[in-house]
Amino acid sequence: MKKILVFFLICSLGAVTCLQAETVQLTMADAVKMAVERNLDLRVELYNPAQQEAEYQKSRGIYNPVLTLQANYNDTTTYSGNLASGKYWNQNTQLNAGISQLLATGGTASLGFNNSYLSSDIASTSSGLSTYWQSNLGLTLSQPLLKNFGREPTELAIDTAKLTKDVSLEKLSAKLISVVAQVRTEYYKLYSLREELGVRKVSLDLARRVLRETQARVKAGVMPAMETLNAEFGVAGREKEVIDAERALQDQVDLLVQLLQLPQGQLVETVEVPSKERYEVSEQAEIKRALANRPELKELKRNLELLELQARVSGNRTRPDLLLTASAATAGLGDTYPRDMDRLSSGNYPAWGVGLTFSYPLGNRAAENEYRKNRLKLDQSVLQIRNQEELIANDVRSAVRAIEANYKQLEVADRGRAFAEERLRAFARKAEVGFATTKDVLDVENDLATAKNNQIKAQVAYANAITQLWKATGEVLAKEQVRLVTLDPDALYKGLN
Repeated sequence: MKKILVFFLICSLGAVTCLQAETVQLTMADAVKMAVERNLDLRVELYNPAQQEAEYQKSRGIYNPVLTLQANYNDTTTYSGNLASGKYWNQNTQLNAGISQLLATGGTASLGFNNSYLSSDIASTSSGLSTYWQSNLGLTLSQPLLKNFGREPTELAIDTAKLTKDVSLEKLSAKLISVVAQVRTEYYKLYSLREELGVRKVSLDLARRVLRETQARVKAGVMPAMETLNAEFGVAGREKEVIDAERALQDQVDLLVQLLQLPQGQLVETVEVPSKERYEVSEQAEIKRALANRPELKELKRNLELLELQARVSGNRTRPDLLLTASAATAGLGDTYPRDMDRLSSGNYPAWGVGLTFSYPLGNRAAENEYRKNRLKLDQSVLQIRNQEELIANDVRSAVRAIEANYKQLEVADRGRAFAEERLRAFARKAEVGFATTKDVLDVENDLATAKNNQIKAQVAYANAITQLWKATGEVLAKEQVRLVTLDPDALYKGLN
């Protein structure tokens, strides 16, 4: 009987428990796909670049032409000592239209078409008419030549919104990396807990068999009654371990269900086993890869670009303000509107002008200190990038060491299980000749269960170490064939139209 129990233990230890029919079987690719499509943390983060896209499109509105339409009517009666009646009346109707456009150089160009209809009881001294139309068509330009000159000062809000959106995309990428790495870790943890539960159940079955055999031997007078207590204690301890393992497994299932946004109460089974193959790594190559891929570093570099832009613009705004204004127009006049338009279109009555306006605040303290502040923030950002690069390099070194250490642990765990199996065989032989008690056999069997669980944990720890390296180098998305385009913030922005 003892030999049969030992053989049953060694062959069956680690068997996975039977699953209910409702259990969903997931590959790693399935789990990652579900998380990318459904995870609430990712969906929340997706709204940030979508909002920044709206901010970017809003800032481009500075180049939208502005159309102005104006209509006025004035009717006045004025006292005059030069007229016998002592008063005269004047009616003025204005119908004006104009359009203005901001230029990339920082200037503003405006085109205006103004029309006035005047009617009075006395003739105008300038036109000799008491009722007439007067129109003009003119183009004006206002262009800064020093301060606020050029594309960068003009499009500061646009470039800021664009770079801010890039920053939010890097944050989304970092969140995506974190979620995918978490899915891999939790997936293999579920595998580990299910396997450990199987080990605990097999151990409990064996302890119950030992208890039944011990009770029979005590009843036959072959063994003392004390051995029954030892066997019952062994069963009770293993029952507790099974209960704890079942609770831990269900907690992990719930966590994965929430992570993948599956229906509550859904049972999940992993179908992929962590690989035990050696993963070859080169520390320097992995560091180089991490410095090129990590979104945290890209985010800081985008912020650096933004600070460089702000520093250049604030430097431009320390200059004096020299404003060039220029205008050109043609005018018309007539007792009827068609005659007025004929004279306007003839170009015989041109008007033009040009001028410069200079202004500069004495001391210019506000602009100069804004520039100094931006330079300080720029220098600070450079240091932050250097610090982040060192942190990333340390992350990679730590991940590489973890892979090497956990690969060695695989071999140690395998040897530990082999030694535990051999010890159980030896104690079983001792028990047959009375040199080992029931407690001795149960203790050694418990050591074998621990060795088997250590083997499972070592295998999962090795897989997790590889995941952490991929996360540290920013490669986990490529390894799992996930692209950021899967989460399209622009589509979310456009979907609100």
